[in-house]
Amino acid sequence: MRTRGHSAGFTLLEMLVVLAIIAAASLLAMAAFNGGMRGMQLRSSARDIAAQLRFARAVAISTGEAQDVVIDPKARSWRGAKGRSGSLPGDGEVVFTGAGAAQFADAADSEGKGVVRFFADGAATGGRVRLLANGAGWDVDVRWLTGEVVMRRVRDAQ
Repeated sequence: MRTRGHSAGFTLLEMLVVLAIIAAASLLAMAAFNGGMRGMQLRSSARDIAAQLRFARAVAISTGEAQDVVIDPKARSWRGAKGRSGSLPGDGEVVFTGAGAAQFADAADSEGKGVVRFFADGAATGGRVRLLANGAGWDVDVRWLTGEVVMRRVRDAQ
């Protein structure tokens, strides 16, 4: 007569506990490496700005008319081609380097605002939007000759 013995292996419950521990450790590691939620929000905002700048360039090329993207660091907002608009992160620092809105004749109430103008040939006035928070940051650069929009992490942001 055979008796039922204890079989070697793991139970389903043990496997699920191990998977839950691995998942929790992975989430903590991702948060540590990426700067947490605030870092992800900062990166997402930089991506949004880069996408809108690229869109304005594409509209300028396709329509043959100059297109402006107006950045307002004080109001934490932007306004772009075809009436698009949005907001910048509420915390941290927003710095625009480039042409001021006052330099363009059609820019009313331009105090403190910056403009990147894209021309029909794809060129631009150039500029940089820098988003900083908690020692981390992202630059969105527009190259003046080509109008290319490049996003990169800021090293040693202060």
